[in-house]
Amino acid sequence: MNCGCDRKNGTAAGCGHDGGEPARDGDDALNHDKKNNGERGKENSAENGGDNKGKYAGKRGGGRGGESGGGMLLIISGPSGVGKTTITHEVVKQLGAVFSVSMTTRPITGKDREGVDYCFVDRAEFEAERDAGNLLEWAEVFGHYYGTPRAAVETAMDAGKVVILEIDVEGAVLVKEAMPEAFALFVKPPSEEELLQRLRRRAREDEATIQRRFGQARREIARADECGAYNAFVVNDDLAHAIEEAVGLIRDELNAKSKK
Repeated sequence: MNCGCDRKNGTAAGCGHDGGEPARDGDDALNHDKKNNGERGKENSAENGGDNKGKYAGKRGGGRGGESGGGMLLIISGPSGVGKTTITHEVVKQLGAVFSVSMTTRPITGKDREGVDYCFVDRAEFEAERDAGNLLEWAEVFGHYYGTPRAAVETAMDAGKVVILEIDVEGAVLVKEAMPEAFALFVKPPSEEELLQRLRRRAREDEATIQRRFGQARREIARADECGAYNAFVVNDDLAHAIEEAVGLIRDELNAKSKK
């Protein structure tokens, strides 16, 4: 699937691609510029001292709001350490799903691929897209904007693709407001105790950071339970089973949509 930013007439829009779009769920905001493997972690940076000044559902852009031809917008969320990135990549592998590509104002680095990892724009261009309602959601984190272009998602869906947004709960709520037909899946740990142990087993951070992530995870799970945005929950007590369940739920939803 071709990717890139269409800047004709001032438009900037990413499209989905066949793997590796960094996640948008806060998993690793401290290290998000070091990864291009499905774990960007830009949104929920409050746990890491970031300034998340606002999120916005792009409902004013004249979006179609109905079903797109044959495809589906898939939201996958879950706290740090729950295994959602592994599950997400299996969804890509088994269902031929693609990741959305976010628009951002942060500076491009030598490791970034324009139109593949992000679409890089300046603040004026981003704000024009935002104000026109052309973003499904957006946030300002560490002084930079990040957002999901609506048109690119709809184009991929019209091509029959399952388009994945791996985002946090608040982003999911906003995207569901903008596109109610999206299918939202939340991955849970089998217990809080197991989640804490998984965070420790990663051996990537000190105990204080682990405790911050754990506290944020507990709040995120509680918010997911009560927000009403999620169509299904998968408990990752066994990874192979969780993958099978997630893929099965998505396949069922695709089959149901195809019969409408």
